Amino acid sequence: MWKNQYPAILAPFIDYVKFEKRYSGHTVIAYQNDLTEFLLFIKEKYEETEPARISAPMIRSWLVSLRNDNIQPRSINRKLSALRSWYKFLLKNKKIEANPLQKINPPKSGKRLPVFVERIPMDRLLHQIELPDTFEGHTQRLIVELLYATGIRRSELINLKIMDIDHSAGTIKVLGKGSKERIIPISTELLGKMDAYQAEKDQMVSSDLPFLLVTGKGKKLYPEFVYRSVKKMLGLVTTLEKKSPHVLRHTFATHLVNNGADLNAVKELLGHANLSATQIYTHNTIEQLKSVYEQAHPHSGK
Repeated sequence: MWKNQYPAILAPFIDYVKFEKRYSGHTVIAYQNDLTEFLLFIKEKYEETEPARISAPMIRSWLVSLRNDNIQPRSINRKLSALRSWYKFLLKNKKIEANPLQKINPPKSGKRLPVFVERIPMDRLLHQIELPDTFEGHTQRLIVELLYATGIRRSELINLKIMDIDHSAGTIKVLGKGSKERIIPISTELLGKMDAYQAEKDQMVSSDLPFLLVTGKGKKLYPEFVYRSVKKMLGLVTTLEKKSPHVLRHTFATHLVNNGADLNAVKELLGHANLSATQIYTHNTIEQLKSVYEQAHPHSGK
């Protein structure tokens, strides 16, 4: 039943999301784990292994078990999303005749506001904080500047190639989720820093890789390197518990929206498929407006 540590029955779907949908490695692994967990539960409790014979009540009992294990609604919905994708795939490929998930309602979960760095500490990090005058120090600084200036994801940063930089247009081309390309404008100042980094890289390290950013040994950046770099630098200016590359993506979007950027434009810059994914950044704007109102209006109750 097993192939590469997940049930063989999942193999066609995993290949589909990996090679046709071209989902990130992180997403593919999450799908594998969530679906494997589901199938193991169904097999152990109902001795059933055929998707066509798995009913809605069986799925509901799985959801109940997750809630009993104190799994948060947000995580349950993620697992349920993976299950929905698999069953749509099975239906499309005529492996099942009906989709039991049509009778399943997802648990409600409150939306969490994105964690972001305020404008003043972000400015201090970019313009006042000194890093070691080394190639690694320059790499770490450019990582943070690029993430904040463009809102790109960590994987997109790692895979950014020299040829993706258009100096005449002042843009970079990014390959996002599902192999969708998008064009992001960058400032002349940032272009200059990227050029200076490239020139230093040519002198300091031996690398034939096409990527803009590399390690001190000329190797391709890896996720943990980027995470550690961002955590280290954000730790110099903020006490936020989360100090990840995604926090800089949230910071990019929040600062744009708070300064009046059109939400549809922010959606395109972030590479979101739907506007609903971008609308969460308006909540921070509303909180900012509430704060101004409470401090300034004589009848605010404060």
